[in-house]
Amino acid sequence: MMYSSTPELIATCWTSAGDVAPLTNPETSPVPLGERLEAIASTGWAGFGLAYDDLVAARDTIGFSGLRKLIDQAGLRHVEVELLSNWWDESRSHEWKPQFELLLEAAETLGARFIKIGTAFGEPLDDLEFLVEPLRHLTKEASHRGTRIALEPMPFSMVGSMPAAAELMRSVDMPDCGLVVDYWHVFRAGTSLDELSRSLTAEQIFGVELNDADAEIKGTLFEDTRDNRRLCGEGDQDVAGFITTLQAIGFNGPWGVEILSEQHRKRPVREALESARSTALRCFPA
Repeated sequence: MMYSSTPELIATCWTSAGDVAPLTNPETSPVPLGERLEAIASTGWAGFGLAYDDLVAARDTIGFSGLRKLIDQAGLRHVEVELLSNWWDESRSHEWKPQFELLLEAAETLGARFIKIGTAFGEPLDDLEFLVEPLRHLTKEASHRGTRIALEPMPFSMVGSMPAAAELMRSVDMPDCGLVVDYWHVFRAGTSLDELSRSLTAEQIFGVELNDADAEIKGTLFEDTRDNRRLCGEGDQDVAGFITTLQAIGFNGPWGVEILSEQHRKRPVREALESARSTALRCFPA
């Protein structure tokens, strides 16, 4: 199989968001949307992601149709939207269903490749059967609106590893329901590249997120993932091996780059984007 010498890279939502972090209230980027898209496009990215609060701000100002015009003018080819949680809990449907409707509207208008979803923080669960029917329901709704559902497993959440998530996808058994494979969550869950290769199929991989980290965890797992990620190739993890493993499975992009750190957030957005892209590219095989 031949691979492009210049992979298509997506600046996932936090990579371009500036000085804002997950679980801040609100999670809205301080960088004006037009300025943000111009910086993403001019530094060579093929696409970008937006978090829920940024989508709310866009809807309430220029509207999703106005945002789509900015995307087209910038020449960005890939869009990702996130993040939905609590979708399995009908007792909280008054909270998450309006959020899901906004994400569906955004995905439909912007041409998003998928809607990223997560699960509650806590110890990973062994029995995930209770998630199967809710995932099927979400996926049917997404399919009707021209998009897909992508679950991101995290080692500090109910779905804690890629092998567990892949097995869950086999139970759901719908082509429009798949996974976001974030390398940080892979190695912090203790999943080896061999285990990853054995558990996943190319059809299950809807998105990939590249990043790096030190060997030592600082603080809690959540604090480490939010504040201490490193640029690709500048930490202790095998980013190049992760890329070649996914290529061997059959995935060939586009590739997300998700850099979350206190240092990254303090950089000017254009500088942060340039560093994130150049370091990620150096991890790909020639």
